[in-house]
Amino acid sequence: MTLHIDSFIFRVDATDLQSTAKRYTSRFGSKDGLTLVFAHCVGSHKEQWEPTIEQIFRLQQSKNRRDRIREAWAFDWQSHGDAAVINAGVLNSRNEAVSPVEWALALESFVNLHLKGHRVVAFGHSAGTAAMSVLSCPVMLASSSKSKYFLVLFLVEPTILSQELFDAHAKEREDSANLTMKATLARRDSWPNKGAAAAYLRGRLPWTTWDPRVFNIYVNHGLQALSTSDGEAVGLKTDKRQEGMTYPQFAPYIESVTLFRERCMIIPFHIIFGEKIDFMPRYIQEGLSDTSQGFKPASVTRVSSAGHLVSSYSIV
Repeated sequence: MTLHIDSFIFRVDATDLQSTAKRYTSRFGSKDGLTLVFAHCVGSHKEQWEPTIEQIFRLQQSKNRRDRIREAWAFDWQSHGDAAVINAGVLNSRNEAVSPVEWALALESFVNLHLKGHRVVAFGHSAGTAAMSVLSCPVMLASSSKSKYFLVLFLVEPTILSQELFDAHAKEREDSANLTMKATLARRDSWPNKGAAAAYLRGRLPWTTWDPRVFNIYVNHGLQALSTSDGEAVGLKTDKRQEGMTYPQFAPYIESVTLFRERCMIIPFHIIFGEKIDFMPRYIQEGLSDTSQGFKPASVTRVSSAGHLVSSYSIV
């Protein structure tokens, strides 16, 4: 399916950080239909959602007008993808990561300005679930809005967890986050050209497990041209220092799930996990679907053969 794609840059009041987004539309779309919004995971960028977006458009195109897709929006975290390139000067002066709450504030500003009257369905993956959980609850943002933003919320491999779960496993969570941060900071992030980058990444995890379409998107949209002492090169748009600092940042994930559970469960939410436990431990997954702890997901789905980066695996 061919989608029409428009790119946008926007700024949130009282912040130096700009945000970037892409809008996807189809000739089969309907103004009475659903608007989809997508938030990616740490180390990713908005374009990684494109195969998923295409598949949803394809599946819904023959439905009644209200169930078709009006448009889809994918957003970059301010420290990731195209936004990271635009914000490089500001980010280099920061000694802390851009939090999911800051991302949620940017998303809220955009939704209020551009999606009023839309019937919005939200998708968040990993860290993106924290941003979408925060945005699902305007009271958390001191918003003047009294209504919910979303009809439905999909949490894909959510990394949000309750204070109780974190306290019970604090050392394990901290050790895991610090290990991931160190691995990120030690990772290679530049190559002579895109071909060399693709050859290097294709032979290593997690990229070896990815759907070819998602991998090609990562190479084409996740890299930028660099000028080095040795001449031209390419490097990751997302600075590994900024990426690494996000991993030990627990407070936004705990706060988002705590308030979401206690005050904002006014919309149906669905949880999607990969069948493989390769990043988030089983107890976090089970905690988010534990009705005795106040969670009442509309559904819990496990995707066969997929792991944490479930949206990067084979897309039918």
